[in-house]
Amino acid sequence: MEEKDLDIARRNLMSDPKSGGRLSSLEQLASLDSMEGIAQAEPTPVPPFLRYVPKAALIHAVYPGVLVALTIGLASTWLAARYGAPVMLFALLLGMAFHFLHEEGRCVAGIEFAARSLLRVGVALLGVRITFDQIAGLGLGPVLTVVTGVATTILFGWLLAKVLGLRSAFGVLSGGSVAICGASAALAISSVLPRNSALERDTILTVVAVTTLSTVAMVLYPLFVGALGLNHTDAGIFLGGTIHDVAQVVGAGYMVSPETGDVSTYIKLLRVAMLLPVVFLIAFIVTRANGSGSGSKVPLPIFLFGFAALVIVNSTGYLPAMATEQLADVSRWCLVTAIAALGMKTSFKELAVVGWRPVALVVAETGWIALLVLGSLFFVI
Repeated sequence: MEEKDLDIARRNLMSDPKSGGRLSSLEQLASLDSMEGIAQAEPTPVPPFLRYVPKAALIHAVYPGVLVALTIGLASTWLAARYGAPVMLFALLLGMAFHFLHEEGRCVAGIEFAARSLLRVGVALLGVRITFDQIAGLGLGPVLTVVTGVATTILFGWLLAKVLGLRSAFGVLSGGSVAICGASAALAISSVLPRNSALERDTILTVVAVTTLSTVAMVLYPLFVGALGLNHTDAGIFLGGTIHDVAQVVGAGYMVSPETGDVSTYIKLLRVAMLLPVVFLIAFIVTRANGSGSGSKVPLPIFLFGFAALVIVNSTGYLPAMATEQLADVSRWCLVTAIAALGMKTSFKELAVVGWRPVALVVAETGWIALLVLGSLFFVI
């Protein structure tokens, strides 16, 4: 209520003998209008455990985009089962076909959430596929081969990227993807690299390249090991140490023999186990570089602690087999949904301008790790 209006009303009431107590009521109303003299209620404190519960507003904001990404993931899974192609590749390509949804406000938040948060959950849950017994049972030779292959492939990718005039971060991203576990490694490594406009395009390109090459390798490498006359164990070491994605390793290994399939799966899981130290090391180097060597604290990704914890718990044998299978399924769905969301964030126009150099880099990295593992079979193991 304006001060001038209040004065006029007060004068009118003062001149009216019938006003009675209305003057005091009017003044009370004016004081209420200005909230003077009213005790303000203290905000109710939020219990600590509720701070981690998603708020209704957040759920409402992200569910449209997450639902679309999950639907694309379901369609991709059906297509992969129907035609025998990699589910990650289907999810990526279908997601790119729905890129227009990333330009519409209602789905953007959910797409971003799926591409980042669900990705980290999926990577963390990969830990249920590994135990220390699996690693120890392989012996020292294959372990050294895998460690050397991972380290040198990433270094090779970094150096060759510089030679080809590409971003060094792309060399690390593609090298880590080829060396460890394909699309899953690409997503995990990209989550700790410096974020910029080129990173998402590089990640998409890496995922497309490694899933395509992994499918080609699944078909050709079993024929190759047969032509070389490798025994079942050596064939499993080669297939598990060179093919990019886990599903393609399993498919290629069991094409040769059950024994080859078992060995190739164990070798591949050993490569997957390298994801934890590699991502930690990359996060450390990136943080040191951004801090100019000032000794700033390294922001270690929480999902990697989850990965390590699940490896430890799974190694104790206390995790039931059914729980392990269910968590592995959840991991797969999270990763497929994240890939679909990542596809929706990228357009074909952005990929059309990359040229031949990035493709040549990934092919060269694939050839490098194949030659290294093959050489170790003949001269080391």
